[in-house]
Amino acid sequence: MKTQRIIFELREGDEFIPLIQLLKAAGVVDTGSEAQEVVTAGLVLRNGDVETRKRAKITTGEIIQLQNIEIEVK
Repeated sequence: MKTQRIIFELREGDEFIPLIQLLKAAGVVDTGSEAQEVVTAGLVLRNGDVETRKRAKITTGEIIQLQNIEIEVK
């Protein structure tokens, strides 16, 4: 299965975005509760490691993966 890459740009002036907000803003989940579920279930990778903190601060340069979707934060 081919990996879908999404480039997500932080808003000007923002240093980070909470993980569950990123998943919703990038369109990989439909709701905040769905975002919380995939994070809690250990399905989200942050730079190759499982990330289970829903409000983890995701910053520029990080790669978030959920199944065959990869989000690069710029």
